[in-house]
Amino acid sequence: MEVGLPDEIQRYKLLCTYTSSIREHKVASDVDLQELAALTQNFSRVELKELVRVAEDKAMNKVIKVSSEGELDLSAMGKLMVSRADFLHALENEVKPAFGRVTVVDHLLARGIINWGRPVAEIIAASSTEIRRRRASESIDPVTILLEGPPNSGKTALAAQIAKNSDFPFVKVFTPDDMIGYSVTAKCISMRNLFDDASRSQLSCILVDNIERLIDYEPIGPNYSYETFQALRVFLKYRLPRGIKLLVICTTSNRQLFWDLELLPAFDTILHVPNLSKPDHLLAVLEDQDVFTKSELLSLHAKLQGKKVSIGIKKLLKVIDLARKVDPSNRMTEFLSELKEQGGLE
Repeated sequence: MEVGLPDEIQRYKLLCTYTSSIREHKVASDVDLQELAALTQNFSRVELKELVRVAEDKAMNKVIKVSSEGELDLSAMGKLMVSRADFLHALENEVKPAFGRVTVVDHLLARGIINWGRPVAEIIAASSTEIRRRRASESIDPVTILLEGPPNSGKTALAAQIAKNSDFPFVKVFTPDDMIGYSVTAKCISMRNLFDDASRSQLSCILVDNIERLIDYEPIGPNYSYETFQALRVFLKYRLPRGIKLLVICTTSNRQLFWDLELLPAFDTILHVPNLSKPDHLLAVLEDQDVFTKSELLSLHAKLQGKKVSIGIKKLLKVIDLARKVDPSNRMTEFLSELKEQGGLE
């Protein structure tokens, strides 16, 4: 029988139990077990016990010294006092929940989110509404969000930002790159394990990136993995245990495919991530990236008036990176030339 992760009340009771032998004389007054219970989301019983042990070891190392003969000064044991700082050090550096957040979300946000215009702000605001809805809902169905838009429009980074903004203790990313070399059966099993893991946390978020690649979609034919597609459709309506709340964020560059496969109705919210389409959008990114001087930006503003702009933020950042390597005297000319060559400016 699988034992679920303890909730906050249960964690508090477990911490009381695990500190009972030292609490009376060896736990500092600044230690608040209620606070620790709130900070240890997704900790298992074993991990909570390990947290107490590591904090106690930290405190012990501060007072017990080894003599030059290699003997322990056990008289220092009377000074042992486990403080709040010892617990926080253990939390931040040594004891992490197996079902906790993963750093890959931060990796997807290496360049941050550039608020180049109203569309970005609206996507963040709409997703925040869905996150609040998921927290308040008593439904056992997942809340599902689809970010769709052209390639290189920044869907993955926005999805990662939404996942990070959720502040859910369990956040996992499922990408086609993770599945390279996997058979169809192995993909489906990995997906099942991911959703099973999510159902053990009270608040979970799963990011499924680039679904068309995940199901091996090829436009010629068209062909795709029917088994992987069916597994995904089932998991988007994954039945959760009572009290478990799940947010699923997916991305695609092919909305029409989702329409053809009748997958769009599986999503509660569909958010369009567009390309930059105005000179002001372009200038907002350039100002953020600090690649041109103020006078150069004013000159660019004049040159861009009346021009048609259409480029994804990801591709634009690559063009900017190329411009950084050019001699400043030719940088603006080279930037505009590369922008036209990439089809971003007419």
